Amino acid sequence: MSISRLRTHVKITWCPGCGNFAIMNAFIRAILELEFKIKDIVVITGIGCHGRLHEYLRLNSFHTIHGRVLPLAIGIKLANKDLLVIGFSGDGDAYAIGINHFIHAARRNVDIKYIVHNNMVFGLTRGQVSPTSPLGLKTKSTPEGNFVRPINPIALALIAGATFVARGFTGDIEHLTTVLKQALLHRGFAFIDILQPCVTFYNTLPMLRRKVYKLEESGHDISNFDEAMDRALESDKIPIGVFYKVRRPTFEEQIPQLKGKPMSFRDIEMERVLKFVGKLV
Repeated sequence: MSISRLRTHVKITWCPGCGNFAIMNAFIRAILELEFKIKDIVVITGIGCHGRLHEYLRLNSFHTIHGRVLPLAIGIKLANKDLLVIGFSGDGDAYAIGINHFIHAARRNVDIKYIVHNNMVFGLTRGQVSPTSPLGLKTKSTPEGNFVRPINPIALALIAGATFVARGFTGDIEHLTTVLKQALLHRGFAFIDILQPCVTFYNTLPMLRRKVYKLEESGHDISNFDEAMDRALESDKIPIGVFYKVRRPTFEEQIPQLKGKPMSFRDIEMERVLKFVGKLV
């Protein structure tokens, strides 16, 4: 498999310099290096600039409504537990209308991967404040400056019970590819918050280059929950890499009805189904 096989011929409409390019390229590299089969991968995208990603990749894909990436991803995984199911969201998509699904998918430990394109602003709708916008940020919706404290996605994922929690940065595609590969191989709910600049409405690239450092170069213990939380709450510097990783039974592993062949390949006895539906009515 090659990059040309994974890319479609659809024209890319992201702004030049957008961090989405780096995320897409890192994801493609991760898929290729891990030698996954195209037929085994399903991608779900939400509403936001990231949402065009499904058009640019030659993979099984769905484009869903605002905030509903995870319900669709979970449904697909339950129907066919053998698939590698990957959800892509933006910070507005994931941490505003979709935040309830995020918390429950993490605590249930559903075996899906959730990748959030976090540019700290609503880019698609032309620059309004988002749940991760910093205090004081002036946008079209906060001309006097943002007065609401931003969400900390890493801390939230840890508290909710995610078994793989990481942060990426589009300014380091090699490192981002490595983090994505670890997430794709993880058994359980794997979450990556990827810091990316919106070069049109909020270019964070210079600030991020000054502040980021790699957790793996600092002696961080990814099995230590308390240490992961301490790193998540840092403010002067911004750690990137894997914060926490642990193996726990997945949601699907604890449902006896899912044992054996995937549900989507089982024979359906329509007479029994109709009889059951008739009882409900």
